[in-house]
Amino acid sequence: MSNVTRPDFATRATNLSIEGRAFINGDFVGALSERTFHTINPATGKVLAEVAECDVADVNRAVEAARRAFEDGRWRNLSPKDRKWALLRLADLVESNIEELALLESLDTGKPVDDALAVDLPDCIETLRWHAEAIDKLYDQVSPTAGDVVSLIVREPIGVVAAVIPWNFPLVILALKVAPALAAGNSIIVKPAEQTPLTAIRFAALAAEAGIPAGVFNVLPGYGETAGQALGRHMDVDCLTFTGSTEVGRYFLKYAAESNIKRITLELGGKSPVIVMEDVTDLQPVVEQIAKGILFSQGENCSAGSRLLVHEGVKDRLLAAVVEHFKTWRVGNPLVAGTKLGAVIEERHMERILGYIEAGVSEGGRIVLGGKRILQETGGFFIEPTVFDSVDNKMKIAREEIFGPVLSTITFRDTDDAVRIANDSDYGLAASLYTNDLHTAHKVSRAIRAGTVSVNCFSEGDQSVPFGGFKQSGFGGREKSFAAHDQYSQLKTIWIQLR
Repeated sequence: MSNVTRPDFATRATNLSIEGRAFINGDFVGALSERTFHTINPATGKVLAEVAECDVADVNRAVEAARRAFEDGRWRNLSPKDRKWALLRLADLVESNIEELALLESLDTGKPVDDALAVDLPDCIETLRWHAEAIDKLYDQVSPTAGDVVSLIVREPIGVVAAVIPWNFPLVILALKVAPALAAGNSIIVKPAEQTPLTAIRFAALAAEAGIPAGVFNVLPGYGETAGQALGRHMDVDCLTFTGSTEVGRYFLKYAAESNIKRITLELGGKSPVIVMEDVTDLQPVVEQIAKGILFSQGENCSAGSRLLVHEGVKDRLLAAVVEHFKTWRVGNPLVAGTKLGAVIEERHMERILGYIEAGVSEGGRIVLGGKRILQETGGFFIEPTVFDSVDNKMKIAREEIFGPVLSTITFRDTDDAVRIANDSDYGLAASLYTNDLHTAHKVSRAIRAGTVSVNCFSEGDQSVPFGGFKQSGFGGREKSFAAHDQYSQLKTIWIQLR
């Protein structure tokens, strides 16, 4: 995006009209309690908007509306072609409002608006279109039987789906859940993170404009302890999908067990290793990918490459190059062109990251870059890109998800040592491997216990491949690809005895 065509987002922000009400049964409404809460701009610490604080009563009316819409078939009984066209219209509307949505996303999350415009919104649009086009490409089956029997295996929508969305990629992850759930014919209730509700609310208006019927798509802003828990425990929610921390994911499994044993799918935390072998000859592309893996979106990414595992023979050269490159990632106002890192989501999270940095030092890690809060005069929550050397995989900063721009460097001796360290984690979401040797690429990528292993790049793949984790990084299903449709539908066998 050139400076000539780039909008003046700072000016637009001052004139932005923000909707903060819930969206239930086709209408914007306040919480029944009339309570509201503030959503804060992480880059300034100032209030952006008042938002409806939905609770159990609002969950009940949203679920009732979603159930009624599902049972009368206003969406699920549409032909696959008609549902496809509605979702494609929604994607078009998101695209035509891309600058407004990118600005809202930046203001609410603290990420650079250029990242929202170049990455988050295109991903959201692509996700909607991919799953829309998949609707009439998924076939039911006829099983092999005797000649006097017809046996059908059909896919049906599961019913009312609740989607609890995190604050790091609100629109991207909303689309990852909403698109396949709606494609399958379900009704859906979105509970955005209390820190970042604004784009989900705006998305609801676009969904209505696209022709998604009333009651089929609902948005309930509110807190996890109230609205989130109420959705998890609700006896008339058939499926709940959650992206966020492993700690909170466990609560949803508990809520399901204590209520109606609803289907639960969880995309959880990560502590992704980045393995650099000694045979890599050109380090600069590797350095750039390492930076992308841990600094993009302020490191607030579940698949962030937060553990740099590097062969002892190349460690000093690589680390020096990493430090120099990280210095070029400018931290600052998310609305200004050229900003590479914005603010982390809130003050509490900033203090949590700084606490991990202190723990790393106290356990023997050595900071070679960053480690401090900066730009305090803005009122925002900014942290320098931070690089640790001399990290042992047993340290807290190597084992726990920091969710910030903090890279821990760990040295290994040989391939077996690298695989052992990479797999010595409670998590298994993603990993990256850099090598010039095809044998090593195949052997190590198969040995790593992670849902996605990228070789000579940092990538989660595209819409055609499943995304999810091993171990405590995931449960119950996968995002993206045709696999995503499985978690929002159920199989029925129809066995017909012919006369």
